[in-house]
Amino acid sequence: MISTINILLAEDDENLGFVVKDNLIQEGFIVTLCKNGVQALDAYNKGTFSLCILDVMLPKMDGFELASKIRSLDKHIPIIFLTAKSMIEDKLEGFKKGGDDYITKPFSMEELIYRINVFLKRASTINDEGIIHKIGAYIFDYNNLTLSINSTVVKLTQKEAEVLQLFCIHQGEVLKREFILKQVWGSDDYFLGRSMDVFISKIRKYLKKDPSIHITNYHGIGFKFVVIA
Repeated sequence: MISTINILLAEDDENLGFVVKDNLIQEGFIVTLCKNGVQALDAYNKGTFSLCILDVMLPKMDGFELASKIRSLDKHIPIIFLTAKSMIEDKLEGFKKGGDDYITKPFSMEELIYRINVFLKRASTINDEGIIHKIGAYIFDYNNLTLSINSTVVKLTQKEAEVLQLFCIHQGEVLKREFILKQVWGSDDYFLGRSMDVFISKIRKYLKKDPSIHITNYHGIGFKFVVIA
């Protein structure tokens, strides 16, 4: 069977880029390898991709800027950052720029392939489900990753949609931070908790046009999503 999963890989380290590309091809993926951010953006504009793997420290255009430009063109495509940085703030910046996940160098190919498959499986599940939620004055279309009010439509990222979907299912309940993290990210470590806060802040902004919608933060415990009738 011919693979239709095309991955954009932006990595300026020639040896690492070759190893990652070769391993992904052995897993059945089609891989487009670019050595700088400008080349990667050009490739993205000319091709059709299912997922992006972006090194943060790229020449000509860094991974954060590249992710922002890709995200402005496509709110749905999963973006995984490759980073040698260990600072929490740097990783949070990646999520703010539209990244969905990160993996710190050095990493195992098994871990990277696992994370890729998780995203592809979730994307497939989303495409197979036709779930629409009425949230106050908003319509949340989980299938198409859109949140609309009147004539305004916001395109959500995959993880934003998953968090909002979890809130809709458990409306009126206090969802523990650990529960949200394990359901959406698959882990409840400290850094992912910080990134989750970024995503929830974005969701609050998206929903601010309807004052009947509240996301209450119970410090150190979790969140409650409520729509006041």
